[in-house]
Amino acid sequence: MIYVRRWHNDGAVGGIMDWGGKVVTNEKIRIGVSSCLLGERVRYDGDHKRDDFVTDILGITCEFVSVCPEVAIGMGVPRPPIRLTGDPVSPRALGVTDPDLDVTAALTAYGRRMAWELEDIDAYIFKSRSPSCGTARVKVYAAGKTPRAQGIGLYAREIMAQQPLLPVADEEQLADPAARDNFIERVFAYRRWRRLLISGFTPAKLAEFHSVHKLSVMAHGAVYCRALGRLAAQGKAQRPRKLCEQYGAEFMEALKHPATRKRHANVLQHLIGYLKKHLDGADKAELLEVIDSYRTGVVPLIAPVTLLKHHFRRFPHPYVAKQVYLYPDPAESLLRNLSM
Repeated sequence: MIYVRRWHNDGAVGGIMDWGGKVVTNEKIRIGVSSCLLGERVRYDGDHKRDDFVTDILGITCEFVSVCPEVAIGMGVPRPPIRLTGDPVSPRALGVTDPDLDVTAALTAYGRRMAWELEDIDAYIFKSRSPSCGTARVKVYAAGKTPRAQGIGLYAREIMAQQPLLPVADEEQLADPAARDNFIERVFAYRRWRRLLISGFTPAKLAEFHSVHKLSVMAHGAVYCRALGRLAAQGKAQRPRKLCEQYGAEFMEALKHPATRKRHANVLQHLIGYLKKHLDGADKAELLEVIDSYRTGVVPLIAPVTLLKHHFRRFPHPYVAKQVYLYPDPAESLLRNLSM
């Protein structure tokens, strides 16, 4: 079962083609989602697992591609439940009551097919702990042993293997506000990275990409920012393909690490440095006070960010003006603020 659910009726979605003529970016954020999380009654028992964050928050600006792999391979609704059995590294998907029901090959093949067909998505949200869609902690059963939550759903495993940079999460992970914020940030960052690739990768474009994302990465850890900076500076020293692959992998991996209040506070204080010639003592003291209030959990991040943007409107700086950290996509700002 696969279809696109449009959450806005404002015309067709445009796209940018790759060299093979395939759409790889769209005007709207496009997210693959396990159908049951959208409220579709496709569970083995005919029920659903509608998730309010997905439908009510992400649905404001995103377009969903609804997929239920178990229905897609012909199992129907309702259907006999399945579970992972055997070796957690390479389990089989067998029927719970009828072990002769083996859908391992079907789920694996469907995952490989959909990894190609969904090459244009910006992220994927899977159903947690599912033998087909779970990204982690899926129970694996073995004869005479206690089930171990060490498996990965067979369909999800193929999607993640074929698209290793794709931001993925499950609804349990997204129940945490910090995890939601991180997921949304990664979704938009991945989209920008793909746009760079589509436009034609060059060392010069990579240097610019790194420049505008420098403060964003710094919020996840200065060590990642320095490592990516060294890569971006290599330019002609590496073959473009290798440089592109290495930077993309390390960039998306860096964003997975939590951006803590302390790290954000360091970035915010760093930004004050671009205003030091313009602010009087009172303005600087106010900024430092608001940043410290954020660091200690008294106010949200938007408070010091808004105050900094106020001062940068008065005293523009060309480097700061390009920073994604302060000036993300409006849709990203909306979703991150609503998700907290």
